[in-house]
Amino acid sequence: MSDKKYTFEEIVNHLVTSGFVYKGSEIYGGLANSWDYGPLGTLLKNHVKDVFRHHFIRGIEYNVEIDPAIIMNPKVWEATGHVANFHDPLVDCKYCHSRYRADDLIKEQRKDLDVDNMNQDQMNEVLASKTIKCPSCEHTDFTPIRQFQMMFKTFIGVTEEKTSTVYLRPETAQGIFVNFKNVLRTTRRKLPIGIVDIGKSFRNEITPGNFTFRTREFEQMEIEFFFKPGEDMKWFEFFKENCKEFVEKLGLKDEKVRFRDHEKEELAFYSQATTDIEYDFPSIGWGELMGIACRSDYDLKRHQEMSKVDLTYLDPETNERYIPHVVEPSFGLDRLMLALLMDSYEVEELDKGDSRIVMHLAYDLAPYTLSVMPLSNKLNEKAKEVFDMLRVDYDCIFDTTGSIGKRYRREDAIGTPFCITYDFDSLEDQSVTIRERDSMEQRRVKISELKETIDSLLRAKKTY
Repeated sequence: MSDKKYTFEEIVNHLVTSGFVYKGSEIYGGLANSWDYGPLGTLLKNHVKDVFRHHFIRGIEYNVEIDPAIIMNPKVWEATGHVANFHDPLVDCKYCHSRYRADDLIKEQRKDLDVDNMNQDQMNEVLASKTIKCPSCEHTDFTPIRQFQMMFKTFIGVTEEKTSTVYLRPETAQGIFVNFKNVLRTTRRKLPIGIVDIGKSFRNEITPGNFTFRTREFEQMEIEFFFKPGEDMKWFEFFKENCKEFVEKLGLKDEKVRFRDHEKEELAFYSQATTDIEYDFPSIGWGELMGIACRSDYDLKRHQEMSKVDLTYLDPETNERYIPHVVEPSFGLDRLMLALLMDSYEVEELDKGDSRIVMHLAYDLAPYTLSVMPLSNKLNEKAKEVFDMLRVDYDCIFDTTGSIGKRYRREDAIGTPFCITYDFDSLEDQSVTIRERDSMEQRRVKISELKETIDSLLRAKKTY
C-alpha cells in the first residue's frame, strides 16, 4: 500500500456512496449524527464480532458471554453514580446559540491549559476571559456552564411519572455486574471468570460528530474479568497483551496504533492502572478505540450496598469470603470499524493513468469473500450454479452489471478478496478464473476444486 494521505471526508464519502453506512432517516432529512449500517457495514460488523468472540471467548477459557437488557432498574444507575454525576459541561454561544461541550471547546483552542484537570469554575473563568471563540460565528460570549445529563430518559407503564422513570443504558458493563452472581451460580464456575457482553449503549452527547466516531447510539464489546484481590496487575497485564494481539489480528497499521497509559492524575480513585489503545484517524488525530482498566471491587461493592444482596465470593480453596476485583477491557465497536475502514482505504495508481479504489481489509473481515461474475448475460444460468454452490459456505455476491473491468473495480472498492469469472471457456473446460484483490493476479481453477482452492487462499491470510 502507498503512503499517500487521504482526508477523512474523502473516505467517509466513499463509505456512504458504496453502502457501508447510510445517513439515518435520510428520506426525512436525517437526524443529527445518526447513521445506519448498510449491507456492507453490517457484514463487516458481524465479522469483527466473530474475530472478537474467537479471540476473547473461545481463546480464553475463563470467559462466557451474556446479553443483558438495555433498560434496567433505575437503581442500577443510582448505585453507579450515573444519575447524580453522568453530566457534560454545556455552554451556548450567546450570539448564534450554538451549543458546545465547554471542555472540548477550551481544549481545542487553548493548548496551553490542562483542561482534563479543570473544574467547572475554572472553565467558566477561561470562557469569561474572552479567549475562546465560537466555532460557528467567532463571537466570544458564552452562557455559564450548566451540567447536561447524558443518559436518555424514558418511562415504563402508561403514565410519565417520576416513579416510572427509566434510562437507556449508557454502558454495557453494569448488565454484567448485576448478573455476576447469576452467572457464577448457573455455570458452576470458580474464579477467575470473565463475563462478556456485546451490545448497544446510548449517550445523549452534546456535540456528537466525526461520522461514526462519536454517536448517541453505539455498540460496545466489553469484558468484566473477576478474580481474587491482589492479582490486579497480573490480570491487567494479561489482558493488555491479549488486546494488543487482537488489534494486531485485525491488521491495523502498526504506526497508526499506540498504547497510552493513564497518568496517576487521570486514574479513578479506585483504579490501579488504565491503558487506552488509540488510533491515528485522518483529520481527527489520535482517538480511543478501547480501554483496559483495573476497577478493583468498586462496582460490585456499590451494587451490594444499594441492592442489599450479598455479592461476595466464597473461595472453595481457602474458605475465604471476599468481593472479587475486576479488570475491564472495553472496545468501542463502531470506532474499531471506523479505524479498519480508514486504515484499509487506498487509491492505487495503475498503468496508463488509470486508478482504482481498494479496501485492503483482512480477507475474513471483508463484507463479501467472493463475487461470482458471468462474463456475459448468456452465461448467467451456469454461473448461478457456481454461485449457489459457494453461497452456503461464504458471504458471496452475484454481479452481472457492467463490463468485467468495471465489476472488478467495484469489488476492489468494497474490499472483496476474490472475483470468480465464469466465461465461455468454462462451458468446455469446467473451470473458472479467480482474481485476487490486492495483487490482481488471476488463475484458472476447476469448478470441482474451487472450494478447496478458496479455503487454501483464505487460510493463508486468516485472522484466526
